[in-house]
Amino acid sequence: MSVDFIIRLIGAIIFCVLGVLWGSSIGHAANAVPGSSLFSTEQYSFALGLIGVLFGLIVTPYISTRPIRALRYTMAKISAQGFFTAIIGLIVGLTIAALLAFPLSLLPSPFGNIMPFVGALVFGYLGVATFFMRQNDINALLGALVNRPGDGTHDFNPTTKNWNEGRTILLDTSVIIDGRIADIARTGFLPGSLLIPRFVLNELQYIADSPDSLRRQRGRRGMDVIAQMQKEPTIPVRVSDIDVEGIREVDDKLVVLARQLRCPILTNDYNLNRVAELQGVMILNVNELANAVKSALLPGENLTIRVIQEGKELGQGVGYMDDGTMVVVENGREYINQEVPVTVTKVLQTAAGRMIFARPD
Repeated sequence: MSVDFIIRLIGAIIFCVLGVLWGSSIGHAANAVPGSSLFSTEQYSFALGLIGVLFGLIVTPYISTRPIRALRYTMAKISAQGFFTAIIGLIVGLTIAALLAFPLSLLPSPFGNIMPFVGALVFGYLGVATFFMRQNDINALLGALVNRPGDGTHDFNPTTKNWNEGRTILLDTSVIIDGRIADIARTGFLPGSLLIPRFVLNELQYIADSPDSLRRQRGRRGMDVIAQMQKEPTIPVRVSDIDVEGIREVDDKLVVLARQLRCPILTNDYNLNRVAELQGVMILNVNELANAVKSALLPGENLTIRVIQEGKELGQGVGYMDDGTMVVVENGREYINQEVPVTVTKVLQTAAGRMIFARPD
């Protein structure tokens, strides 16, 4: 038996009693003079009691459970930082309203009785709205006042590596399946806690249950990555039931959720990257990070490369550096399966990564 059904029954009983009492009073007033009414007092009570039952069954959820559920959903969308800032704004607004209450009470009647209450509503709302809109600046100011340089409260802790746990980073399904996120988070280069919404976890489970063996393997690898990160004490990972109603696509939900929480999305999905950037959402792309940390080589530098296969052009050979950078060796076909010293002739940056052209010494 659901909560809504129980609330409907309670509301039906309450409004039925109210309808009977109201019908009884109307019936007594209508029959004050004998023969002046077509209906008796009992008929009035029965009719209004029946209307009360129907009214209670229909309306009760909209004045009880539905507002509470909407409030809970709204509160779940607000981050802890935003909620804390809104509380501070409410306190400041009500303090200003309290200081103005006495001068406003001296106004002529009825303004002297009404304006203090109106002032509390107006300044309370303005305090919450102003502080919530400037929550990042206010929290940065409070953090600077509380954690002053040199007092030891904001020092890096090499045991936990969580030097900025207040920040939240949303994880996309693609970056979880990729698997590199566990190694990146373990190094401490991601300041903050990693948030995995339930709908991302559901999509990952759907992939893991796919009849396609390749997709199933990728989904299970993503599950293993999450389990691995949750076991690491240095990686703060949270799985939240927070959701975005009215939107079905996971990528669209992530973008809306990131805008609501004012947090970045960690992904390696190119399409999600572009869509999020167009909507003003910050993106942390693992592929861009991998390209940024690859070895920087300039034309004329020497290195030793193992040629493992033929290139697209005639006589070319292809090898790979330790970080996965492709090296195209001119006239390197004759050196396949050999390590050969080469000289860099050109470095080309493409959308897929960095490509190096070289010739044998």
